[in-house]
Amino acid sequence: MKTFLRLLLCLPVLFAARGVEAAASLVAHWPLTADASDASGNALHGMNHGVQFAPEGALFDGRGAHIEVPDAAGLDLGAEDFTVAAWVHTETALDDTLGDLVGKFDPATRTGLNLGFMNYHGVTTSQSNYRNLFFGVDDGAAPAPWVDCGRPGNAVYIMAMCVFEGSLYAGTFEHGKDETGHIYRYDGGAEWTDCGAPFPSNAISALAVHEGRLYAAASHYRSRGSAMSDSENTLHGGRVYRYEGGTAWTDCGKLGESEAIYGLTTFRGKLYGSSLYAPAGFFEYQGGTEWKDLGNPGGRVEALGVHDGHIYGTGFDENYAGVFRFDDPGWTNGGTPPDTTQTYSFMQYRGEHYVGSWPSGKVFRLRGVEQWEDAGRLGEEKESMGMAVYNGMLYGGTLPLGAVYRYDGGTAWTHTGQLDTTADATYRRAWVMAVQDGKLFCGIMPSGRVFSFASGNAVSYDREAPAGWVHVAAVRGGGQAAIWLNGAKVAQREATKMGVDNDVPLTIGFGQHDYFNGMLRDVRIYRGALDENAIADLAKTGQAGR
Repeated sequence: MKTFLRLLLCLPVLFAARGVEAAASLVAHWPLTADASDASGNALHGMNHGVQFAPEGALFDGRGAHIEVPDAAGLDLGAEDFTVAAWVHTETALDDTLGDLVGKFDPATRTGLNLGFMNYHGVTTSQSNYRNLFFGVDDGAAPAPWVDCGRPGNAVYIMAMCVFEGSLYAGTFEHGKDETGHIYRYDGGAEWTDCGAPFPSNAISALAVHEGRLYAAASHYRSRGSAMSDSENTLHGGRVYRYEGGTAWTDCGKLGESEAIYGLTTFRGKLYGSSLYAPAGFFEYQGGTEWKDLGNPGGRVEALGVHDGHIYGTGFDENYAGVFRFDDPGWTNGGTPPDTTQTYSFMQYRGEHYVGSWPSGKVFRLRGVEQWEDAGRLGEEKESMGMAVYNGMLYGGTLPLGAVYRYDGGTAWTHTGQLDTTADATYRRAWVMAVQDGKLFCGIMPSGRVFSFASGNAVSYDREAPAGWVHVAAVRGGGQAAIWLNGAKVAQREATKMGVDNDVPLTIGFGQHDYFNGMLRDVRIYRGALDENAIADLAKTGQAGR
């Protein structure tokens, strides 16, 4: 039951912008042009942690700057409708993730709300999400089980996944003598559309979006590394292709003498790739079919992660099994986590950099130069692979059982399901992850299938949000969760009424994924769902002076 004080704090503070009156009450309004004060009259003032204010908005450095608003009765949104809105500025060329805009989420109870960007580099081989917006709520109830989304083509191994222009794409390894790696687009249910095989090698090992285009890496995968027989298709790959629509692809060249490519990622406006097998190589795309070899730290660099102004690479080789940081023109040793002979994947969670490992099956977090802290073992598994943040929680895939675990803090991980149950398989991989249509997807081996998972109510904008100033609004109302961009509804999913109240502070420019890297102003929270006219008006009123 709400106390009398809470009822008083919830009394409407009606908002009118350019003559359009919103049918919702203003809970808080942080202009962020001079300080972190709340201008709504409800005294929900924020505490500044390193944010720089200017008349055009507040600068968040992506490294730790954020605003913390103490928990208060006025922030208890319960199971009712609400709206979060803000003007957001991001740069075109990024050297970090974009991070979270607004969050009030308690990972101990899995309760609260999340609003921010997904820039997921180093999800094993792929850059699975790039500049995609995410809005979700959860009440800590047991999630629904994983759902089988089918097998693309004759896939044995889903090696890559990426969200592009509203759809989920998957790259496959196909084992037969006359089979090649393909790219498939997910069409819902268990349906996949073949988008072609740009090169006749046996695998598409990596996917990434760069400058608004989808890129795919064609490779020869040595399947004995996954305890399978060798593929009879022995044609070397090592080439990158750009998608032109339908089944058409443009050749963008070969990465040196690479047989196969492990990672693709975007950093500071350029596309980078890494060699899976010897000879070791790390390459920068020069345009056309040209790639520049930038060397290596003495061994292979594999997964390519981006964190706080640097590219990081995982290692597979003896004496080079840890993590390396690229400091153009050289490399810095990032250290090897304990009991580790291979490192596999990256993810940012609550502003920190995590890496997956073999053979302990643990995940480690970066604590400083060459310092990795044990974040726990995923069950009794030997390898922790693709990781992703989804609706406030970190998830990781495993080998040899092909399961997915949820990180619950400290060193605790909770089993959410075994996805690959292929009989008599030595190794099963839950390898790569992506978030699309408000759900978490995972690609596996050796059944070659994709599974999806939903927790709470979530919606994602599955296209690149543009750089520069944009207006973002997240609305729960009318049985939907929706994202609005520049006054237009761009994504929606069905949403049930679930309580989001918790005792943790509300944060601006920080959340469960990462610190925000950009500028914010005019951050507002409403009790009630703003209608399309009110949202469109908010998206107009802040344009002057952008």
